[in-house]
Amino acid sequence: MIRLLLVDDEAAVRRGLRMQLELEPDVQVVGEAGDGAAALDLAPRLEPDVVLMDIRMRGMDGIAAVQKLRELTPAIPVIMLSLHDDEHTRAQAAAAGAWAFVSKCEATHRLLQAIRAAAGRGGC
Repeated sequence: MIRLLLVDDEAAVRRGLRMQLELEPDVQVVGEAGDGAAALDLAPRLEPDVVLMDIRMRGMDGIAAVQKLRELTPAIPVIMLSLHDDEHTRAQAAAAGAWAFVSKCEATHRLLQAIRAAAGRGGC
């Protein structure tokens, strides 16, 4: 079972992602956070296999949060998720230490491929 922490400042987005992802037999959402600061609190306690984090959030954004998570929990891969799918945003995510970047516009199967690959359970 892949234990997943969802991080997005929009509760409706988190609910939608949770509903989609929990339809998969190998994915369990173990926690949700509304911003990067909450993710920094939850990730060390929940020890998810993968963190799925939005880039643009109120409060601490995903770029700042993934940089801190790399220090706190370097073994937990972070997949950045964003509507902003451009070279600059992808470069920011990579420079911050994200394991992968997935556009919110991409199909769910691409997101699942990235989650499974980050958890060591399949190619991306």
